[in-house]
Amino acid sequence: MQKADCFNLGYIAKLHGFKGEVSLFLDVTQPSEYANLSNFFIEINGFLAPFFVEKITLRDKGFAQVKLEGIDSEEEAKVLLRKEVFLPLDLLPALEGNEFYDHEVIGYKVIDEQFGYVGEVEQVLDYKVNPLLQIINEGKEVLIPLINNLVVKVDRAKKELTVNAPDGLIELYLGA
Repeated sequence: MQKADCFNLGYIAKLHGFKGEVSLFLDVTQPSEYANLSNFFIEINGFLAPFFVEKITLRDKGFAQVKLEGIDSEEEAKVLLRKEVFLPLDLLPALEGNEFYDHEVIGYKVIDEQFGYVGEVEQVLDYKVNPLLQIINEGKEVLIPLINNLVVKVDRAKKELTVNAPDGLIELYLGA
């Protein structure tokens, strides 16, 4: 499995007990959708290694207590700390309309209804309080908050996002 064929599910945040269990932070909108995971990949030394889930229990704030097959001690589990966890992209349900996955829109052109062409999506900065679209236009960064109704249209065929940014925001960045 290649990283390009996967999405980041989260990371191993800390040890949980002394018998090899870990706390997995699920960096997703709906952690409950992953309550029955049977396996996932962990990036170790640049490679995705498969791991099989013996037991998973969802906890508060996006964390899950996980027991992995073959990881039976604190020492074995320590190797996994702060490692990223991945799942194949084909496990994601297809989204329609104006909904999108953060990784899906990287490289999309952004068109504002008032301003016009803004730039291309560099990444989605997934801050809990204020997620942002990071857009690059000729080396200049534009940050647009992903507030409700900001994204007017997602055109997957053209790889374009049409947005309705707050008045004057884009001009602050691009000086137009």
